[in-house]
Amino acid sequence: MPSNAAEDEPERPKDDMSPDSPDSAGASSDESEETEQEAAHRHRKQKKQRSFWKELPILIVVALVFAFLIQQFLARVYMIPSGSMEETLHGCPGCTPDRILVDKVTYNFSDPAPGDVVVFKGPEPWVENELPAQESSNGLVEFFRGIGSIVGLAPPDERDFVKRIIATGGQTVECCDDQNRVMVDGQPLDEPYIHWENGQRTQLEFGPVTVPEGSVWVMGDNRNNSQDSRYQGGGGERGAVPVDNIIGKARIIVLPPSRWGGISDHNPQQASAQASAMSAPGWQDGLPIGIGALAAWPAVAGGRRLAVSVRGTADRKR
Repeated sequence: MPSNAAEDEPERPKDDMSPDSPDSAGASSDESEETEQEAAHRHRKQKKQRSFWKELPILIVVALVFAFLIQQFLARVYMIPSGSMEETLHGCPGCTPDRILVDKVTYNFSDPAPGDVVVFKGPEPWVENELPAQESSNGLVEFFRGIGSIVGLAPPDERDFVKRIIATGGQTVECCDDQNRVMVDGQPLDEPYIHWENGQRTQLEFGPVTVPEGSVWVMGDNRNNSQDSRYQGGGGERGAVPVDNIIGKARIIVLPPSRWGGISDHNPQQASAQASAMSAPGWQDGLPIGIGALAAWPAVAGGRRLAVSVRGTADRKR
């Protein structure tokens, strides 16, 4: 009988594959691809590690550009160099001076107001007798000084000042009334922020001075140790600061950490006006009682007549 070749051929084990089989070739290909991927990953990792140091200078330059743009147009950190704003802002000799964040955007949309603590460039009458600031001949020193001023590690400019606005253009300011208070337009100011150095609670008398339009009158919170509008330029109208010289409004104490917090912008004029409105003359205190007494008699008499009328009506119905 003819034999069946297919049946006579011995069966091969299914898991017995030669290296030349198609399945084996596929497995080898997969392993090769995985090896290449791992090598590529290691190469990229090494490349990234090497390129960081090359990119570092670029990152520093970009960071400085952003810092410059922010401090030029949005906000800037300033160091308080003197004690003229004690105790609101620390700048006393031997202490750690405050670093404050100055908002340079606010006055693009609103006007400076009484009570605002502002940083401004000293107007000509304030700086006309000052010697020019000495600059180092070492370019590297000046470069790092400029970088430090951007982040508040160095004074940005010796001709920049920080004071509190007391009066604005058109208002008349003078000192003092019989209670040693500064007055604006004849009204005494409410100034809880004043610091009396060495216990001296008497202010220098001045004025009256009418603040020129487009200017503000500024004074230090350390009232008897502040070279402000009372003294600068010889005082008077020359002591006023043009609004155009204002750099921005002091918002926050950012350093040292123990001093973190907002900076008061208490309006001394508004508080004084509110206090005056609420404190009416003594004789007016009796008006409510008098009016009540006058109104009480007609009310009682009318009530009695109404009661009699109601009782009479009730009796007739019965």
